[in-house]
Amino acid sequence: MFFEKSLEGKIALVTGGGRGIGRSISEDLAQLGAKVYINYSRSSQEAESLVAELVSKGLQAEAIKFDVSSEEDVEAGVKSIVEKDGAIHILVNNAGVAIDGLLMRTKMDDWDKTIDINLKGAFLCSKVASKSMMKARWGRIINISSIIGESGNAGQVAYSASKAGLLGMTKSLAKELASRNITVNAITPGYITTDMTANITDEMKEKMFQSIPLGRLGNTKDISNLVSFL
Repeated sequence: MFFEKSLEGKIALVTGGGRGIGRSISEDLAQLGAKVYINYSRSSQEAESLVAELVSKGLQAEAIKFDVSSEEDVEAGVKSIVEKDGAIHILVNNAGVAIDGLLMRTKMDDWDKTIDINLKGAFLCSKVASKSMMKARWGRIINISSIIGESGNAGQVAYSASKAGLLGMTKSLAKELASRNITVNAITPGYITTDMTANITDEMKEKMFQSIPLGRLGNTKDISNLVSFL
């Protein structure tokens, strides 16, 4: 693992931080000494449960509710963090949704929801949180994209478009903020063992394994370790 308490004094916000990849990221950042705000949009159960677990270990964490696709919500959420702790140093844009379907069967509501959460949400959170980072002249923005954003995949037009857009946004924002000592990076996970992949059939898994050199799905620690490094 990385240096113990190497993020002490830093304030981190992890969107969708209560489950799956986000949960592992929240755990690792807290263990490194950061105070972690674990964002959720609907049910508080998973976020609050993780907060209780981390606090019981002497770590710093709080749950915070806001919809990443709402400009008003994001501004209010980030403002509450900055007012309480003075800054946001680390932003992990992890909140995401996958609504699969062939192009001809994709409803506009599904397209809009996917783009709103996966791409617009990262844009809004980055826009608002980066103000605090620029003031502090230090920041880290890490976007959780997907290998599907690079390779594409039949039946995932909306999802792949949103994740590919996130890669373009990452590259432009990295150039825009570098002079303020703010780095912006994207991680493109393959198939990771989470709730989102729990319903994949054995036949589908077998096909996926043929294209994965290790012959297995990734795990959430693979991703959270990289987030901690960045």
